[in-house]
Amino acid sequence: MPVIELELQDLVRDIADVLKEFDRESPVHKDFQPGIGPFGEPQLVKEIANRLNLKRGYQTVTRRTPDLDVNGFWAVEFKIVRPFGDNGTPAENWSVNMLHPYSGNTSLIGDAIKLEAMNGFYRRCVFMIGYEHEPPKISLDPLVKSFELISRETIGIHLGNRVEEIRDHLVHPVHQKVRCIGWEILRSKTP
Repeated sequence: MPVIELELQDLVRDIADVLKEFDRESPVHKDFQPGIGPFGEPQLVKEIANRLNLKRGYQTVTRRTPDLDVNGFWAVEFKIVRPFGDNGTPAENWSVNMLHPYSGNTSLIGDAIKLEAMNGFYRRCVFMIGYEHEPPKISLDPLVKSFELISRETIGIHLGNRVEEIRDHLVHPVHQKVRCIGWEILRSKTP
């Protein structure tokens, strides 16, 4: 299949679509309830890669860094955000995956810092897969806005505009809606 150049909005839409498609199959991870919500980052990224590879124009590879290489063009780092556990109780420390503002940290901000310094890819982005109830019991909006503010204003990351796709009516009774959000890490100068 020929590889095509993708815009961030195409990548976010296609990832949201494959997550919804996977969820419709009622997959079970370990002893958790069916649905994509309980899957860990490595398992979910591998499934995303496999399903994207079946679509026209995609050649993806999972790596340690970046999490996903899309067509040798996009370097993508993922984080999963779940305010509630499989049993519906509030999770502890669930927002740390996004907000620890230090280089070398495994947060999405740490990933953005890492990608900003990375060479070898034409475009780079950080990607949040967030789960909410429908309607949200805990909205992800304050977390998303905090990530953007800390990244841009405190750390100085050249973060592009938010691109978001939502897929609802998921199988899991707690993780009923998935929000897929991508931000391109912009270069301060042309490569």
